[in-house]
Amino acid sequence: MSASLLQVRDLRTHFLTRAGAVKAVDGVSFTLERGEILGLVGESGSGKSVTGFSLIGLVDPPGRVVGGSILFDGQELVGLPSSSLRALRGRRIAMVFQDPGATLNPVLTIGQQMALAVRAHQKLSVAAARALAADRLTRLGIPDAVARLDAYPHEFSGGMRQRVAIAIALLHQPDLIIADEPTTALDVSIQAQILVEMRSLARESGTALIWISHDLAAIAAVADRIMVMYAGRIVESGPVLATLRDPFHPYTRGLLDSLPAMAEPGERLQQIPGNTPSLLSLPAGCPFAPRCPRADATCAEDPLVITRDDRKVRCHHPLPA
Repeated sequence: MSASLLQVRDLRTHFLTRAGAVKAVDGVSFTLERGEILGLVGESGSGKSVTGFSLIGLVDPPGRVVGGSILFDGQELVGLPSSSLRALRGRRIAMVFQDPGATLNPVLTIGQQMALAVRAHQKLSVAAARALAADRLTRLGIPDAVARLDAYPHEFSGGMRQRVAIAIALLHQPDLIIADEPTTALDVSIQAQILVEMRSLARESGTALIWISHDLAAIAAVADRIMVMYAGRIVESGPVLATLRDPFHPYTRGLLDSLPAMAEPGERLQQIPGNTPSLLSLPAGCPFAPRCPRADATCAEDPLVITRDDRKVRCHHPLPA
């Protein structure tokens, strides 16, 4: 058995289009320990979601994993037959999508859907599957869970539907859950409740969690460690509180400075100038250089990863500690 639950090495996922190869994930490497919660952040288009989909084998054509390694509990997932991936999905690796509509079937009751998900991997009776489903709903804070099993998705609020989607992901107590911005469309109070519940459930069950989000506050609340992505690459990683309190990469600093909470009342918000580059034609060297206030001629070369204690940064001119 591998020491780490997940070991990703030089993962590259490209979308092969008529205009060329879109390098959505370009050389991503990281490890994830059992029971650890990892936050993955970055602007839209940075490659966060594609990284998550690549791990679970859900990248649709014309996208495909073109290189690298994904070791899950010692088993290589890159190149694994579809039937073997299906056996892992739901049972040992689960995913929670941003839109619960991607998980829930509108013409089946919640109980029917959860029983089907249970019986896909366990030989249980319908009654036993419903009992397990009711238990998971109760743990996610849904009152009168047994009665709600006979309700349809449209009879739940948005927050409740997302709780149901999370409960489905937890049915088999998987080793890994990948959550792709699961609280983005919810109001702040519901977000906070779900964050607390997910962190508690991960601690109780030992399930590892990859929480994908552009919300730094959510990541700070739930994660142990953070990875910051830009243009398909990891530009900074480390313990979440230390990284957000004292970032090394100018991009991470820019993300923090653009938060309204970082500005005084009436003060103009800071923003990162320019736009993210096209993944079809990335600039030579550091892709953040055209937007970076610290860039110089050195940045025309690809930066190496610098290690500082338990933190890593990919930058020629990292910010001082």
